[in-house]
Formats: sequence, structure tokens, C-alpha cells
Amino acid sequence: MYAVFSDGDLQFSSLSREGSLRAQVTEAIRAALISGRMRPGTLYSAPVLAEMLGVSATPVREAMLDLAKEGLVQVARNKGFLVTAVSERQLDEMAATRLLLEVPTMGAVAESYGPAMDDELTRLRDVARDLESAAENDELIAYMRLDTEFHARFLALHGNSEIVSIVRQLRGRSRLYGLEALARSGRLVQTTREHMRMIDLAVARDRAGLEELTRTHLTHTRTTWADAGST
Repeated sequence: MYAVFSDGDLQFSSLSREGSLRAQVTEAIRAALISGRMRPGTLYSAPVLAEMLGVSATPVREAMLDLAKEGLVQVARNKGFLVTAVSERQLDEMAATRLLLEVPTMGAVAESYGPAMDDELTRLRDVARDLESAAENDELIAYMRLDTEFHARFLALHGNSEIVSIVRQLRGRSRLYGLEALARSGRLVQTTREHMRMIDLAVARDRAGLEELTRTHLTHTRTTWADAGST
């Protein structure tokens, strides 16, 4: 069946005038997929999504075809696009892989902290504040974009672009179906505040502390957030 939207069912953040429209549409839809606002088994029409985004259908079709190449959606010829389902086992494996990559990498960032990182950490504090604002206002599409930006930029301080690329891919394929329930309960704001603590631990060069917080933060996606989505 086609998705029928009413106010509040699927909310997109306003697109800016900067950058490629196709890229902006792709990231907006990707965030909707990850946050669970677009669900497996539902047929999504490019014209309907385009109307919600306030753009023509062309960049939406282009974006959906890009996402199809990544395996996030499937093309239903002459009908629309179906969201690809992700199994619980796949989600567990992606979460485990992220732990293996991100925990030691974040620890290494703390261990190597120096004044040369200050400008980037200042920018990360701005992103963390925007994240908290998005969580407080239930702007989940913006939240997903900012959350990815924060973690990718933090990991980039280590200097290994391959790790950043792999983590971006894993995040793009994940599903966080409990995100909406957490936002409604106010608990999303609490976990979001962990981002600012990560920065503080890096500045303190507390490798063990940052690794432990990163591990706790990442496990939210398969424990706290997943449980919220099932209630």
C-alpha cells in the first residue's frame, strides 16, 4: 500500500539553499529511514515525498535511486519505493562492529589531544548544542543528521578516513525505531547530553573515561532505544 501521511507522521527539516539539492534530499530521506519514520513494507511515492519536502519529484527520485544502490530501499517499478527491512541480527552485528571501531578510536583521540584540536572541538560543541535543541523539540530528522555529523567529525580527529567512512555506512544502514518514543518521554535529551561529556573527556585526555562513555553511548541503540520502540 502507499504511505498516506497526516501532519506529524513524517516531518522533514527545511532544506537550505546551500549545497546540492539532491544531496540534501538524500540525507533528509536517509534520516527518515534510520529514525523509523519511513517503515519497511510501505510503498513510498516520489511525488508525495517531494510535496512534503517542498521540491519537485526529480531530486526525490534521484535520491531514492541513490539510496537503492546502497540497499536502503527497493524500486517498485512504476509504483514507487519500498523500504528495505533490516533484521535484528543485522542490527546487532552492525552495533557490535561500531563498538569495535569507535571505542578505541575515540580513546586514541583523547590520548592524542592537543591545542591543535581546539578549533574543531569548539565546532563540535556547537553541533552538540544543536543536537540537544533538536532532541528537545522532537526534530528527529535534524537530530539524525547532526548526530552523524558529530560522531563522524569526532572520529576524524584520529586521522583515519577509512574508519569514518565505514562508520558512516553502518550508521546509514541502521534503524532506531525507539527514537520517537524516547523523544516523547524526554529521555532522548538525557542521552544526547553525553556528546558534550565526550568532548570534556577528550580535553581532559581521559582515554579510559571516553572509551567507557562511548561504549555506553553506542549500546543505547540496541538496549534503551530498542526497548523504547517496543513499548
